[in-house]
Amino acid sequence: LDVENAYFPMFVSKDRLEKEKDHVEGFAPEVAWVTKSGDGDLAAPIAVRPTSETIMYPAFADWIRSHRDLPLKLNQWSNVVRWEFKDPTPFLRTREFLWQEGHTAHASFDDAEVMVRQALELYRRVYEDLLAVPVVPGVKTEKEKFAGGHSTTTVEGYIPVSGRAIQGATSHNLGQNFAKMFDINYQDEKGETQVAWQTSWGLTTRTIGVMIMVHGDDTGLVLPPRVAPIQAVIVPIVSKKCPLENLAEFCEGIRKSLDERDVRVKLDDRGIYNPGWKYAHWEQKGVPIRIEVGPRDLENKSARMVVRFGGEKSDVSADELAEVVEKKLKEVQDSMFAKAREFRDDHLVKVTEWKDFVPNLELHNLVLTPWCGGEHQDWEEWVKEKSREESLERLGEGPEDDRAATSVAAKTLCIPFEQPKLEEGAKCIASGLPATCWVLWGRSY
Repeated sequence: LDVENAYFPMFVSKDRLEKEKDHVEGFAPEVAWVTKSGDGDLAAPIAVRPTSETIMYPAFADWIRSHRDLPLKLNQWSNVVRWEFKDPTPFLRTREFLWQEGHTAHASFDDAEVMVRQALELYRRVYEDLLAVPVVPGVKTEKEKFAGGHSTTTVEGYIPVSGRAIQGATSHNLGQNFAKMFDINYQDEKGETQVAWQTSWGLTTRTIGVMIMVHGDDTGLVLPPRVAPIQAVIVPIVSKKCPLENLAEFCEGIRKSLDERDVRVKLDDRGIYNPGWKYAHWEQKGVPIRIEVGPRDLENKSARMVVRFGGEKSDVSADELAEVVEKKLKEVQDSMFAKAREFRDDHLVKVTEWKDFVPNLELHNLVLTPWCGGEHQDWEEWVKEKSREESLERLGEGPEDDRAATSVAAKTLCIPFEQPKLEEGAKCIASGLPATCWVLWGRSY
């Protein structure tokens, strides 16, 4: 992406935060304010960044003078705070989280839009190619887009155990709103003053939570090989009759053969734990492959390979083991993605009548419906409240807190880029107006 790394302060003054009206209104309920220093009150409260647009863009205004200064592409890793709900969920929805946030400035809307899609494609690849998590790329509705921006694109995931959707990452075309507020102007090739076009995009530690919940089981983590810190662990099966000294040289040979193939491997030769404890320990940590080496394996010049995903066990000769492990890691990566995608697809349904909407939510489904357009915020709110009302009635429960982290109400996830054919005369599921697109709904974290 040709992006430079940078770092900016975590605090922002009230005046600067409130400079972009729509932006501050969108984040107002989430902002954490610092009002005291030691025993004394501050002269004016300062905000802990909920995002960094209003912190970074004054610097953009200083640095950008000419079309030669564009595009400007910066990224920073930072912690942000959003105090928006009452029941935090580790990794998935926390008040403080670590993220990567990219901010760019461009000479045209089209250049900015290219950047938006490039960042989103990077995020899709992170989820699908590295984490083996299928996602749905699309654009947010006006109601769900980034506050103060022109448009927001997203990749949306699905959590099988809860049947809930989760926003994986977003990439925003900010238009010129922030550039106008912060005077990010430049002289074009004709010497005329122009306003820059901007983007911002971010990926958080939520990715870890999504990966855990999509692939994990009752035993513990199940890590996709491409991101597993340890891809294979060697466990010597020691006993009084076969001490570690008997197996050490053979195990070390296996470790070296795997290391030579760039397999991230660990030999667990700790003497204070028995083999059974080690099996459970590494299974809980989600290591993709366990290699067991006992006295019989030493005699046969082989080892037992146990795969964390699916539990497959096989005996492999030591000479072939490194090659077999390398191939198995790729096979496991592909199989994990295929399983997650199949489950997600089985729970993604089309609904064209309201009577089928909430029942499908209750079946832990994502729901694709005809829609009258992303600009109809009133009907979007109607669906949210109507689905909440009907869901609570079906569950026999009273009103839920508006700040609940896991609401029973449906919300729009995105208008998918890949659109099924819309039948002629199709009507919006809520308003009854002519449908212009399909929109994806779900209960979401």
